[in-house]
Amino acid sequence: MDIPVFILAGLLVHCVFLVSIFDIYFSSPLVHGMTPQQTSLPPPAKRLVLFVADGLRADSLYELDSNGTARAPYLRVLENNGSWGISHTRVPTESRPGHVALIAGFYEDVSAVAKGWKENPVEFDSVFNESKYTWSWGSPDILPMFAKGATGDHVYTFCYAAESEDFGAEDAAKLDMWVFDHVKSFFNSSRNNQTLFSALNEEKVVLFLHLLGIDTNGHAHRPNSREYQENIKQVDEGVKEIASLIDNFYGNDGKTAFILTSDHGMTDWGSHGAGHPSETLTPLIVWGAGVNYPQKVTTQFFEDNFLKEWKLENLKRLDVNQADIAPLMASLIGVPFPLNSVGTLPLEYLNTSALFKAESMFTNAVQILEQFKVKMMSVKTIMLLEYFVCLQVSLCKTLINLALEGLSYYHTYDRLFLGLSIAVSFVGWTTYVILVIIKAHTNLTKTVPTNKKKSTVLFYGFASAGMIITFFLLIQTCPWTYYIYCLLPVPVWYAVVKEIPVIQDLATNVLSLHIGQSAGFLLVCILGIEILVFSFFYRSALTVGLLVFAGWPVITQLWIQAKVLYSLIWTLLCVLLAIFPLMPVVGREPNIPLVIAAGLLTILISFFSLASLCKSENKYRDNEDLKIFSVALSTYVVGSTHNSLKIKQGLPVMNQIISWMTLVFSPALLLLSPTFLFERLFSILLSLMSTYLLLSTGYEALFPLALFGLMFVWINMEQEALQHYGLSLKPKVTLAVFNFTCTMDITQFRQLHLDDVRRSFFFVSFGWLYVMSFSCFSSFDPASVYCFLTVFSPFMMGGLLLLKVAIPFVLVSCAFEAVQVTTQLSSKSLFLIVLVISDIMALHFFFLVKDYGSWLDIGTSISHYVLVMSLTIFMMVMNGLAQLLTTRRLGLPRRNKHHSM
Repeated sequence: MDIPVFILAGLLVHCVFLVSIFDIYFSSPLVHGMTPQQTSLPPPAKRLVLFVADGLRADSLYELDSNGTARAPYLRVLENNGSWGISHTRVPTESRPGHVALIAGFYEDVSAVAKGWKENPVEFDSVFNESKYTWSWGSPDILPMFAKGATGDHVYTFCYAAESEDFGAEDAAKLDMWVFDHVKSFFNSSRNNQTLFSALNEEKVVLFLHLLGIDTNGHAHRPNSREYQENIKQVDEGVKEIASLIDNFYGNDGKTAFILTSDHGMTDWGSHGAGHPSETLTPLIVWGAGVNYPQKVTTQFFEDNFLKEWKLENLKRLDVNQADIAPLMASLIGVPFPLNSVGTLPLEYLNTSALFKAESMFTNAVQILEQFKVKMMSVKTIMLLEYFVCLQVSLCKTLINLALEGLSYYHTYDRLFLGLSIAVSFVGWTTYVILVIIKAHTNLTKTVPTNKKKSTVLFYGFASAGMIITFFLLIQTCPWTYYIYCLLPVPVWYAVVKEIPVIQDLATNVLSLHIGQSAGFLLVCILGIEILVFSFFYRSALTVGLLVFAGWPVITQLWIQAKVLYSLIWTLLCVLLAIFPLMPVVGREPNIPLVIAAGLLTILISFFSLASLCKSENKYRDNEDLKIFSVALSTYVVGSTHNSLKIKQGLPVMNQIISWMTLVFSPALLLLSPTFLFERLFSILLSLMSTYLLLSTGYEALFPLALFGLMFVWINMEQEALQHYGLSLKPKVTLAVFNFTCTMDITQFRQLHLDDVRRSFFFVSFGWLYVMSFSCFSSFDPASVYCFLTVFSPFMMGGLLLLKVAIPFVLVSCAFEAVQVTTQLSSKSLFLIVLVISDIMALHFFFLVKDYGSWLDIGTSISHYVLVMSLTIFMMVMNGLAQLLTTRRLGLPRRNKHHSM
């Protein structure tokens, strides 16, 4: 197969592999076309007021201060006048899915991955949509998504500017004060607006107050901070004022129901997203019309043992699942249950007649049954209708559980055969690439003439199989994407089967080789890949792998031939890097002195290195002085910025300008240095380090220095490894004077050796070392980008964090480029080996993709698969970038390449 055709085919196949998980695992479970279900009996309340204190932990609200007084005295009193408990949130514990669960009654729609988790891509019903009118105040990130999906013009939103969500602000409680002040102004203005006044006096009215201050203060200052706890007191006072205002406005008619809860909690270190109890246990206090008074109890047991600590052991605690709050709100004001709700009405919160409870529970059951029927009919066109008669509440609950199981069954109906199709394609493609490597880049096979008759029979055989598969898909009226996934194995395995003569020839030649040595090497490769996969879940596996790497010179006896100093430094640096995966990722506090120490250490190393590298080129020395100054400036900006934020003076404008200028101009600065191997690599380190320091908050700032040292030794060790395995180079490479701008005649490329698999594996391992050691998908720490911005901007912040991850990979790619050109290897051969390694890893992660659980679970499973699947394209980009960074020099005339070693 021609190289351009092969590359195009490879890209297309991997694009199909990549996209397939979104059809197989991440289609939306939401269905449409259900009939709204509503209780016919009159509801106990005419209106509902929903307070959502974003990021409020249950223990932070319920616990007493150190002096034994309530942190939220008004809400504490309400526990004696209403019902209280814990709302158990389901991961991912994030604002958007939390509010959707509260107001629409269903949990995270995993198809939102296509929208970057920013919004739900499928329209959905909510309590707000079913209401007569809804007015809401708060964040522009939350409110619009409920107005967007509402039918008609009855859901009104009042949002503050997005720039107000500033993590570097003096106190984020102003966000909550904005909401309270605007609600007060709203009711005051309604007295002079007859249209608004009439609308407010309608039935089925909802008032929603989204309070983001606690969450923002928690991110910026941590939940145990004075700012977070003071914000709770301010919210408590604000809720008291709003409740009093509303009661007075309606003449204390006793027809208002109030609910206070939270979308998620927060860890002690100011993050959320995963399933820690501090994130999943949120408060729920309900009072007003139709709500039960608290029940006095003598004993009650909960596994968390919080009751005694909160001094609430004598008031019955009523726990619910977060999605249960939506049917509770719908029942209180008598609106239809949200069509996609999977919540179960918590009857113990209701103070109504037994008939109303039974009717409401029956409505709840029918509403969920409607979803089951629509989902079932979307898969099966004909079915035997079943009629369920629910006379008791317990039977309704049983029906709900069965319907939910049915929803899950029909939602995953096609997953098995689609997954098998992709898995078969994976195995076939990997097999084909291995055959290409063996056929084109080794001496293990010889050219076999093509048998045209057998080729024709083979072609028609696979074509017939493709037609049969197409026929079965056609009669089932499957989506067009199913044709791609199910037909992909046909051409892939056709390409493999065509190479049967090569396989036979290979089997014959392998028998003449050292079977034990080859089998042992294969076993080591498989074990290495498994350890690499395992390290994606348990970072300590990286430590084990690096310790094995540390023993490489000893295990292979390479240290005898190589310089003892290189072998010793290799071992020490591997052991040093093995420490990083053992360091904490989630929950660590920023340690700016370590970042400053890393910057000073970089400057110190630079001065010592320049003394030996720059003996004659004064221009080069001047350029390097400029890079050293950039590192020093970045070190100062990091310390200055975080000190300014600590004393609540915000991000200094000059620091922000310097940070962005460093980000823009540092990559161009490195192109001013000579293209000699070690000079250029050191220049790349200095230029990228200035940007990396600005994105660091702790010990990770030391990582690139240790990694670069290891890469420096790796390049030298590979030269000794060539001689160790008897692979002589013509002409011989001298690293001290090697110039990246030198090119090599294609005839000088050597054939692959088993040891080249190790080189590719080293590259993959070192490349992903930073990603797997430091990246965390369960929490977002904005402190990493404080030198650039403090106003919440998820895409900008995410882009900066991705840049931080990419910088160590660039260092490794440039070192691998040096290894590749100095060992006279074809870039195509190494690319194919990396492709095989990535595909074997990707097949693991394909079966580990999850569509349930936290963002830590869902996001990690997606990112693992996407990262490994993207390795092919990413490697091509990194290879091109490494060639650019190592061979180009600004201000120099373009010259013809020559070999100077």
